[in-house]
Amino acid sequence: MEKYEEVERSISKKFRKTIWSKFISAVKEYELIKEGDKIAVCISGGKDSTLMAKCIQQLQKYSEVNFEAEYLVMDPGYSETNRQIIVDNCRLLNIPIKIFDTQIYDIVADVKGTPCYLCARMRRGYLYRYAQNLGCNKISLGHHFDDVIETVLMSTFYAGEFKTMMPKLRSTKHEGMELIRPMYKAHEDDIISWKRYNGLQFIKCACRLTEKCVTGDEQTGSKRQEMKNLIKKLKKENPHIDANIFRSIHNVNLDTIIGYKKDGKMHNFLDDYAK
Repeated sequence: MEKYEEVERSISKKFRKTIWSKFISAVKEYELIKEGDKIAVCISGGKDSTLMAKCIQQLQKYSEVNFEAEYLVMDPGYSETNRQIIVDNCRLLNIPIKIFDTQIYDIVADVKGTPCYLCARMRRGYLYRYAQNLGCNKISLGHHFDDVIETVLMSTFYAGEFKTMMPKLRSTKHEGMELIRPMYKAHEDDIISWKRYNGLQFIKCACRLTEKCVTGDEQTGSKRQEMKNLIKKLKKENPHIDANIFRSIHNVNLDTIIGYKKDGKMHNFLDDYAK
């Protein structure tokens, strides 16, 4: 049995409950993939997006919904070593990638402060345009359950708003394009377990600007890592804390919300209070 076949088997067998079922649940509940879609599956070189690519490959084999997929790797300026790791992993896992080059790292290198926000926006823009040129109507990103709840906490603590990471979004700048996140319900710990079980190594961070290019499970001292640590601490008292945060974004009680924004317009509970 080839390595990629072993990996595929692990997804559908050993990790059926923790990964495959969560992937299928998200695809169905949020209606992420529909008949006739052509999806650009965006692979960054990390464990999350690579596993997402394998899950989408599996879905193509067995789903009654007919859709196409293009597996894209955008190189923002990786080192030769990191680029080769991505190429080797995709070859090992039988993922037929298309690589295209950009100069994002060079462009944002002179940005004062942290260039992360600009880098992320530029990455998204390049992916949309390249995917659209291939005839795709969707791009698929590998964000998972932990990314979702960490985003909720970061928005609350540091941006002063209750904001979530959506399972799908229509692009406002690229007509007819949509972003989907089929790993939305998969937990990072389970993704790490899948990686280790199969003896795989992925790029953790390939940012040339911060000189933090590592592989494995090491974490950096970011705000997101701060949220990971907080959730881990809270789970010692309440093991369901992460599930409750996730459930809360599906169960917002607007009768108890002071103010909210809809379609760019602010609303206040007093607007309807006297009616």
